[in-house]
Amino acid sequence: MDIKQLPIDGIDDLYQVSSVEVGQHLYWQIGNFQVHAQVLVTSWVVIAISLGLSAVATRNLQTIPTGSQNLIEYVLEFIRDLTRTQMGEEEYRPRVPFIGTMFPFIFVSNRSGAPSPWRIIQLPHGESAAPTNDINTTVAPASLTSVAYFYAGSHKRGLSYFGKYIQPTPVLLPINIPEDFTKPLSLSFRPFGNILADELVVAVLVSLVPPVIPVPMMLLGLFTSAIQASIFATLAAAYIGESMEGHH
Repeated sequence: MDIKQLPIDGIDDLYQVSSVEVGQHLYWQIGNFQVHAQVLVTSWVVIAISLGLSAVATRNLQTIPTGSQNLIEYVLEFIRDLTRTQMGEEEYRPRVPFIGTMFPFIFVSNRSGAPSPWRIIQLPHGESAAPTNDINTTVAPASLTSVAYFYAGSHKRGLSYFGKYIQPTPVLLPINIPEDFTKPLSLSFRPFGNILADELVVAVLVSLVPPVIPVPMMLLGLFTSAIQASIFATLAAAYIGESMEGHH
């Protein structure tokens, strides 16, 4: 059996595989900072779509809702019931706008990358993709949730809120403090991992088979996007509600 030695250049080429990026990305160079322009552009589009849909649905409100108004009211009722379930009847109302902002932003962001396999939307030197397939995007709402969590707890309970870190015994202080900081990590990694995996699967299928075959996967992705947005909103409401009730 003949054993052929791999040339040194070939070995170097193999090592360079680890530096290959998945997909093409658009970046802006601002001074010494490199800004992920693809995420910013698609995030702005998501915000514009959300505001546009809200404006159209509430332009001519009717006593008996129909069409887009009916859809918007259904979403609002879902968010209201979700928030009330997690926070209780007395505390949920002031937090509905926050949860009601997180849910549509996450959901629309999750689906904004769906057209990318057919190259319907293209950016210079990059392709349209869901903002939530970038960890920087999911960290932002997760960080806002963490701020809302600490604010709600300290506002409701005052300085006694921080006493939870030494309950039931001060020995648990090194464990109780990191517990609060792992919550935004969980919130940010869950949608990021699921949406990135969804887009990679669809992109690989489109490159291997006729474009019509990945359609069922994209429909499944729609369901996954809704589930991830619901989980994010539910956990955010649960964390805020927990901060006002005390340590469990």
